[in-house]
Amino acid sequence: MGTIREIRFENRFTNFLPADSETENQERQVYAACYSRVIPAKVKDPKLVAHSREMMALLGLDPLTDGDVDMAAVLSGAKNLPGMDPHAMCYGGHQFGHWAGQLGDGRAIALGEIVDVNGQHQMLQLKGAGPTPYSRSADGLAVMRSSVREFLCSEAMHHLGVPTTRALSLVGTGDAVMRDMFYNGDTKPEPGAIVCRVAPSFIRFGNFEIFSSRDDIENLKKLADFVIETQFQEIDVHDPDKYVLFLNEVVSRTAEMVVEWMRVGFVHGVMNTDNMSILGLTIDYGPYGWLDNYDPDWTPNTTDAAQRRYRYGYQSQVAHWNLAQLANALYPLIGEVEPLQAAIDKYKTLYEKKWAGMMAAKLGLPNLGDEPNKEIADLALKVLEITETDMTIFWRQLAKVSSDIAIGADDRIKPLKKAHYRPEELNLEKESEIQTFIDAYTARLRLLNIHDGERRESMNAVNPKFVLRNYLSQIAIEQAESGNNEPVNELLDVMRHPYDDQVSNEKYAELRPDWARTKPGCSQLSCSS
Repeated sequence: MGTIREIRFENRFTNFLPADSETENQERQVYAACYSRVIPAKVKDPKLVAHSREMMALLGLDPLTDGDVDMAAVLSGAKNLPGMDPHAMCYGGHQFGHWAGQLGDGRAIALGEIVDVNGQHQMLQLKGAGPTPYSRSADGLAVMRSSVREFLCSEAMHHLGVPTTRALSLVGTGDAVMRDMFYNGDTKPEPGAIVCRVAPSFIRFGNFEIFSSRDDIENLKKLADFVIETQFQEIDVHDPDKYVLFLNEVVSRTAEMVVEWMRVGFVHGVMNTDNMSILGLTIDYGPYGWLDNYDPDWTPNTTDAAQRRYRYGYQSQVAHWNLAQLANALYPLIGEVEPLQAAIDKYKTLYEKKWAGMMAAKLGLPNLGDEPNKEIADLALKVLEITETDMTIFWRQLAKVSSDIAIGADDRIKPLKKAHYRPEELNLEKESEIQTFIDAYTARLRLLNIHDGERRESMNAVNPKFVLRNYLSQIAIEQAESGNNEPVNELLDVMRHPYDDQVSNEKYAELRPDWARTKPGCSQLSCSS
């Protein structure tokens, strides 16, 4: 272990890829470059709010204390270390299905790339570190509420087993940042903050799209070759089909990522192509949300309220569409449509296979290969929509349902009642539908000789008890804004063990309270959230 000052930087991205020839930090179109060098803005009074001890250990760093002034300075961008090469990436993207042209890191500045204790390269990136050439007239800063959400969710998703970028630290800047949360003219000063994000790479689909859109094939090839050589080492760089193989791998990783979102009830909220990682990692936690009551049409993003393009139940289709845009961007390197189309077509098969395996595990069944098992899965999803039912609690309680035929029908169904937001709305017809599902499910368990104890254990390993419910984050945010960091760290501790019972932390696994149903920050979020 060592201190932050002992970190050794190996900046492959900036060493091997073309840089912006202009050095002045002003808004502009950047051509023939993968990035622009830029210095983080100076902050008033950086103080550590929270950090991930797991990430500290992975990076070979000593444990932190809240009063570590030196670390807070470095992780806010206020202090530069030898070997750092701060920069912002240039990329484009499709936003809500439309080409938006150049976007880029508008409020993210990468410090550089280091080697972790496992010998893997990790990029450190500050979100909210000030303006860049890609800020599009914005200030490039971030506020406490959005930063708490990003920090907590990055780590919560990791501990849930969902592919994700990570978060090393959350630092308060001591500066006031003006924000209009819902773009309605209600601008207010808010406490500023910066998250240090960590990932092997932050390269997105949009990094390729920008070069392809500009017919800059030379730099498109440089980027693709670099990504394959550094991030997809299982692909032979001399293989004539390397770009097709690369696309196929991105397709597979993306399918895996989205299935994991669906498993835990996560809604990304803004699946633009510039927010899609080529590594199949969840990236850019903006207006995300967690399903409380199961609703496939729900999106947390108020900007998407009318179209609902990025709703929970449509995330797989959007990922498929986004992959097609990546394939279009790679076409100049391949010159043939057929292998690209084959890779994109493979997505649906891969996703359906992974989804079936996921659903079988959630139900405690060996597979969904048998038609009766598929019917059980369909019934379970229908039951979730019969009345307002908490998705997380439903699956956790389903593990408690007994398959013992000697137990009466009312007692078998009883565990699920804990998941209902409006139990008074359960009439005889609805209860009969739920009972039909439970009867079919338990009969199937008996037929397959699946014992309740083993089933409960296997189901609890994939159905979390604790997820980062939006209202829990909002409570922690409001406390952090007033200077109390304890709730953020307490919530982080709970999310470290989402599948454990944690009897002393039951309050974090309860139904969403009524006050959070329509509260901004809980059910209503924007890209500024």
